[in-house]
Amino acid sequence: MGPTPLYDALRAFAAQDPLRMHMPGHKGRSMPAPEFTPLAAMDFTELPPTGDLFSGDGPIKEAEDLWRDTLNMGECLFLTGGSTQGMLTALTLTCRPGDSVLLDRGCHRSVYNALALLDLHPVFLPRPWLAQAGVTGPIQPDDVEKWLDSRPEIKTVCITSPTYYGVLSDLPVLANRIHSRGGTLVVDAAHGAHLPFLGYTGMEAVDIAVVSAHKTLPALGQTALLLTGKGSGFPHGDLRAAASLYGSSSPSYVLMASLDLARAWMEEEGKAAYEEAARQTAALRQRFPSLTEDMAPLDPTRFVLRTGDGFAVQEALEELGVWPEMADGGHVVFIPTCADGPQDFARLADAISRVNPPPPEANPFPPPPPLPRLVRSPREARFAPHETVPFAAAEGRIAAGQIAPYPPGVPVVAPGEEIGKKHLAYLSEIGYNMEKEGCPVLCL
Repeated sequence: MGPTPLYDALRAFAAQDPLRMHMPGHKGRSMPAPEFTPLAAMDFTELPPTGDLFSGDGPIKEAEDLWRDTLNMGECLFLTGGSTQGMLTALTLTCRPGDSVLLDRGCHRSVYNALALLDLHPVFLPRPWLAQAGVTGPIQPDDVEKWLDSRPEIKTVCITSPTYYGVLSDLPVLANRIHSRGGTLVVDAAHGAHLPFLGYTGMEAVDIAVVSAHKTLPALGQTALLLTGKGSGFPHGDLRAAASLYGSSSPSYVLMASLDLARAWMEEEGKAAYEEAARQTAALRQRFPSLTEDMAPLDPTRFVLRTGDGFAVQEALEELGVWPEMADGGHVVFIPTCADGPQDFARLADAISRVNPPPPEANPFPPPPPLPRLVRSPREARFAPHETVPFAAAEGRIAAGQIAPYPPGVPVVAPGEEIGKKHLAYLSEIGYNMEKEGCPVLCL
């Protein structure tokens, strides 16, 4: 593999057998479970040989710069709190309290939490409904343009690309339209960390992008990257200052080292492995009813099975030892990666054939209901006194929390919105467990 400055620094320091009279408490020695002991040897705290994430120095910064250059971005910051930490940081950098934000309604719930924490006011950007596919389509540049022209006070646009279902939006075109109006484009690309290694360009056109390495690359859970486009005007020090608001002052060196290793491996063996995963995914799409490129621009390695009963198919697959990422009433979502070999794809195909999923025409997946009426600001709703009531008693009440099937974590009703009959009917139709969840509402 190529250079891995952080991983190498941790190994070299551990090899010196230093007397660790500092955190963490295991001192690099044995752990209660033997499987963790090798990791403990490289689990350090902030020291001169190991560097400090939020000081921007040492081998951590060297490793971040290698990621930056590999992805052709302006800056890179390691995150150990997942893309959730990244999206909170991104909106902190691009907005001020009280700002209005043009927001993709399909954003992850972490973005809705950022609205409350930062006192931002959402103007929701709807996505087109793709009836044949049963999912929402890409963000339309013309729609963004119209909104920004009608609301010139809005300077930040926040979207998701790719979506949980792998749908891609045209980032360079969107960035051009937004920049021509003096705006900033923030992209939750949590599910797209692998795309640059498959030749997909465009992320460098945005102002800030967040990718979850752990979702689609060989990196440990919670690892993510905060990236800025070249010329975006966000120096590394600003990234560190904002991210430190939401991340531990003692970030895991094991997690950061896995980011260092993942990049080095992807630059060599990983690229070919991902290209093979894309070929295998294409074969699955040809064999089974699925989302395809003729329906929407797609991540070439996201396999979304279309079926009449996604939940039943998921359950049947799990009984065969095959665990999908998620399901809804009309789809089962799988995340193949470079870690999946031909035998894994063959096992998946065999399991799907044995389950014999009902065809998608048997139960079309419904489009989302109309957007609820926003009655309270996200901040007011999130921090106001509230109670939990049965869904049968929720109609006409104001949501205090997100009503969001998870995954994918996209709210049907967001905090501050009025819960209507159509929203309750939709939640019931898509199989949301309304009896189990209960409904958080404001005490008005």
